[in-house]
Amino acid sequence: MTKADLVEEIATTTGVSRNHTAVIIDGMLDAVCRALSEGKHLEIRGFGTFKVRERRARRARNPRSGTEVQVPAKLVPVFKPSKELKAQVLEAPAATTSSSIG
Repeated sequence: MTKADLVEEIATTTGVSRNHTAVIIDGMLDAVCRALSEGKHLEIRGFGTFKVRERRARRARNPRSGTEVQVPAKLVPVFKPSKELKAQVLEAPAATTSSSIG
């Protein structure tokens, strides 16, 4: 599902115009990004929690040359789904996946 699909579904369900729905979704996404960039976490009850975690520095290997490279520590956004969301996904009928693997 793309952002445009999400806008269409919400606009259809709520009766709000697509333009207003797009502005609301953009505002929500901006608020989430702003909160995470300020180091805050965002909890949406029944959905999940967005947080920022620090990934430790580590050594990695360049797959082409085999040389060892130092990867610095960095902050990464993470999402932890709520119990309700996990249960809803488990109860959903089997998702259709593309069978073009391989």
